[in-house]
Parts: sequence; C-alpha cells; structure tokens
Amino acid sequence: MASNDDRPYHPTSKPSKPSLFPWKKPNVYTLPVVLFLCICSYFFGLWQHGGTSTPTFKLPCKSSNQIHPATTTSTTQSPTLDFSPHHNPNLTAATSSHAVKPKAYPPCDVNFSEYTPCEDAKRSLKFDRDRLIYRERHCPGKNELLKCRVPAPHGYKTVFSWPMSRDLAWYANVPHKELTVEKAVQNWIIYEGDRNRLRFPGGGTMFPNGADAYIDDIGKLINLKDGSIRTAIDTGCGVASWGAYLLSRNILTVSFAPRDTHVSQVQFALERGVPALIGVIASKRLPYPSRAFDMAHCSRCLIPWGQHDGVYLTEVDRVLRPGGYWILSGPPIRWQKYWKGWERTKEDLNAEQTSIEDVAKSLCWKKLVEKDDIAIWQKPTNHLTCQNNRKLGKSRNFCPANDPDQAWYTKLDTCLTPLPEVSDNEQVAGGKLAKWPQRLNAIPPRINKGTVKGVTAEVFKKDSELWKKRVSYYKSVNNQLGNPGRYRNLLDMNAYLGGFAAALVDLPVWVMNVVPVDVKANTLGVIYERGLIGTYQNWCEAMSTYPRAYDLIHADSVFTLYEDRCEMDDILLEMDRILRPEGSVIIRDDVDMLVKIKSIIDAMEWDSQIVDHEDGPHEREKLLFAVKKYWTAPAAPEDEEASS
Repeated sequence: MASNDDRPYHPTSKPSKPSLFPWKKPNVYTLPVVLFLCICSYFFGLWQHGGTSTPTFKLPCKSSNQIHPATTTSTTQSPTLDFSPHHNPNLTAATSSHAVKPKAYPPCDVNFSEYTPCEDAKRSLKFDRDRLIYRERHCPGKNELLKCRVPAPHGYKTVFSWPMSRDLAWYANVPHKELTVEKAVQNWIIYEGDRNRLRFPGGGTMFPNGADAYIDDIGKLINLKDGSIRTAIDTGCGVASWGAYLLSRNILTVSFAPRDTHVSQVQFALERGVPALIGVIASKRLPYPSRAFDMAHCSRCLIPWGQHDGVYLTEVDRVLRPGGYWILSGPPIRWQKYWKGWERTKEDLNAEQTSIEDVAKSLCWKKLVEKDDIAIWQKPTNHLTCQNNRKLGKSRNFCPANDPDQAWYTKLDTCLTPLPEVSDNEQVAGGKLAKWPQRLNAIPPRINKGTVKGVTAEVFKKDSELWKKRVSYYKSVNNQLGNPGRYRNLLDMNAYLGGFAAALVDLPVWVMNVVPVDVKANTLGVIYERGLIGTYQNWCEAMSTYPRAYDLIHADSVFTLYEDRCEMDDILLEMDRILRPEGSVIIRDDVDMLVKIKSIIDAMEWDSQIVDHEDGPHEREKLLFAVKKYWTAPAAPEDEEASS
C-alpha cells in the first residue's frame, strides 16, 4: 500500500494560515525569483555530491520477473547473491578468507559452538532441581547477552539432503560419541569412523526392531493412514526416530527432550532434518496451544506421569485434540514380563501403572488397548459425560475461566482444561477437523466459530492466496527455494496463519511456525488446525534450539513488532546462531527498517540485498534476501599438528 506521502496534493482556493510575511505585498516578480533560487539550490547540491544520484538495489539472481530498483538511503550496493552451497564434504574450513573486521561482531570463542542461551548448563545449576525445574528455560539477562557470532565446529560440512539425512549425519557437525556407547545395544546411533559420519538405524529403547516396525505395530491398533492423525508430539524423544519415520506417513511430529546427560539429542534430530525443540515438562506449560495434537507419545521417556497429582498428564490432555490419542510404551507397561530387567519390584511397577490409570480416568480418557509393549488411551471428543462424572465425584475439577492457549511461562495446572461447549454428545468440541491433506486449506474451526480476533473465513482465504503469490515471488528471487534438497529445516518467525508454510507444502521441507507472544491475535491454534506445527516465542529471548538448526529463516515484520522492545542486533545475532552456514534469510519490513538491518548484517558478514516488494517499487515494504557465509572455528592445535 502506498504511503500517505504519495497522495497528490490539492491546494485550496484560500490559505488555511495567514501569510508568514504580512508586511510584503505580492507582485508579479516573486514567483520567477523563487523558482530561480530553487533551481540554483538543486544544481548546487548536485554538484556537492559529485553528480551522483541515489543508489539502487538490483535483483540478486536471474529471474523472469522484472524488478524495478528500490530506492533507499543506503550508500552501498551489494554484489549479486548466490544461494547455492559452495563448500562440500571435502572442503576444509577457510576462515582466513572471511576475516572479521575489528568493528564488526566478532566470532565467539570455540567453546560456544553449541551455546543454547536459555538452556545453559552453568546457569541451570542455580535453579531448583525438584521436578527438573533447573532444566526449563532460564534465559540470560540483558547484560549477559553475547555480542558475538557463534562458530560452527571446525570441519563443518553441508548436511545430507533429505531423505538421506534421516539416516546419516557428519560427525564433524555434531561431534559427540556418548550415545554411540551409552545406547549401543539399542541402535540409537552408530559412529562410522572410516567415513567420519554418524548413522541412525532407527532404533530405540522400546523398539529394538526399529522405529518403522514399532510404528507399524501402533498402526495395527489405531488408524495412521486415513489422514485423521496429522500432528503428533513426542515427549522425551531421544534422537527423534519416532518422528523421523512418521514423516513418510504424512504425520508431522514435534519432538522434544531436555538438554541433559543424553548429550545433544535434539541437536541430532535437527541435523537429521526432523522437527525438534529443547523442552521438558516441569513447572510450566509446553509452548503450544490447547487442542493442538492428534497424538502424543512417550516411549520410556521417564516422566513420572502418576506423580504430583497427575500434573504432567494433565498438560498432555491440554494439548491433545478432542478424540486424540496418548501412547505409552516402556515402564510400567507390561511390567509382569520386564520387571527384572528394569531392576524394580513388582509392587513398585504395579503401583506406578495403577496411578497412571487413575489419572487417565480422572481426565475422562478411555483406555483403548494394551497389547504387548504398547498401551493407548483416547481423550473424549467433548466433556458432556465428563461434566456428569464430575458431579458424581469421579473426575477432577475443571479449571476456572482462563485462556487455555496461553502457554508462555504459564504455570502448570492440575485442573482439567475444559473443552468448548457442545449441545449433544455426538458433537466434537471446538469443531470437527477435515482429514489431511484437505485440512491444510479447509477453514479452521477456530476461525469458523469466530474465536480468533480479527480473522474471518474471508481473511483466511485471502491470506492463503497472498502467500501463494509471495512464495512464488520468493522463488523467482532465490531460485534455490524451489530446488528440492537445498533446504530442509525452515523457520517462520512471525507465521500469522501459517500461509508461508502452507505454500511450501509440496516441497520436502518442514516449517516451524512461530507466533510471537507479542502479537495481538493468538493464531497458533489455527496453524495446528491446518495440520502444521509451531511454537510460541518472545524474540527478545533466544529460541530453545541448538545452533545451526535451520536452513532458511523467514521474518515478516518481526523487527517492526520488536522495535521498542529489544535491540535489533540481539535478534539478528540469534538468527545468526540458529542459521546453518550458507543458510538463507528472507526479511519483509519497511524500507527504513531494512536499511538499518542491512547495516548490521553487513557487519555480521552476511551477503545481502534489498529488492522490491512483489507488487512493485511504490510499496514502502521491501524484501531483504541474505545468505550467511560459510565459516567455522579454527582447527584445534592438536588437529593442526596431526594434519601437518
């Protein structure tokens, strides 16, 4: 939309203010004299600036769409961008060719190569160890924020393309062997020293025959093929093989685990190209809306589900969709067979299973089946029967009126999150969802029922069409975006209704859709109803993920949103931390904001360029396309001696 300054000026017949020089009478010579002085002033200014005009930005790569240059206040012009990766598995780090200028943001020490600010191990020790509170998010204060760029480890290589990355990762990228020893008999991960890489056979503690066979066993108990199950959450995910193998069944899983003694679980998952976040159920709600997931899973995740008045299972209930499933394998399921191997008494395991069964009943869940090592419960589709049971004292209290979608540093409750009201027991609370893939473009129930402020069915349809157009334009500028295999892990920092992710659904990518906690309308529930995944985030803080998690980051109006909330360079340094070497960035914002951003990312040694809005040069909103350069930490002294 054009700014107000672009509207034509229409003079009135009478002046609205008195003349600034009332003692002077107008005469016929005044206008020519003023015009002459203006012309002289213009040419004098032009002469002072060496006869140059305001610079322009050109399209960073070949495109069939003609783009008019976008006039900005910048005095530099970026070189043409190349979005293709250039380093390969045989390329060693060459940091000397990317020397950091003294005034720029310097590289952090190599010890920070896996720095996760809000899950820092040293800081966490200051907090309560009861209920694993010390493993929750505890972010650094403003005076503790690093003003440096987190380095990739020496020898970092381009990740394997999907689907090969599901099974393989370069050891140099995630240099940890702990799990290859600790979980050797469970086939989590194998180190192939001759090729300097890691292999993920798909094994797990409770699926010795592999995740694929384990999922097949689940598929015999509930329907995983008809599109009714699309989103899942895996608590205590390990290296996320369960979520990795569900992807071939069009089921999108958010896997999470704490940063604990099982070193780099989530980092391995992201390196494999599998959606994952660092997280733990402790004292705060999970950063997801209510009624988000079709299925929740725990395979020996070691969460004490029956303790603390069932608070952890109550949180699973909050994020489970009406009619959703909870799957549990491992202790105490089938304890009669495994109790000796688990080194626990029969009485202890029996008591644990009884407590879980009691909590599930208080949540009005129905136990569908317990077969072999797997037990499955189902959440009711509405709470009519549960309300009647509550009157009889058979279910727990419902939570008082509050926002069930509020989930950013929100304290856990032991009360039951009430489902939206229904008129009869056949109705699905909140509205029935379409099956995947129709779910992606069907009007989400939250919008149909008018529960999302300012979003109607018409707004949803227009937004979907808008993002199809925008993503098509993105592909014309960054021709690698439509190239299958170039990108895998994508992050949308301000996702709104998930239109960016929806427009990319045919590519072998996944998008973590972030709804900032500072936006006016909480739309993350809509995103999940579309069959997409996401999380809440305050971008004045770091994200709960390891460095080098994403191949491409998309930021729509993020910097305008946070302009008066925190420092711009802190957000950009966080983007640099979580972006892979040679990863790409697309930023949409006001042109003045983009010029400020460009000055910072130039100091961060990214290649960048500002181009016009897809609707042409007269829009104040512009686009900044950038690529993070390839650079790594220097080789350790012992490595240099070995190579010489």
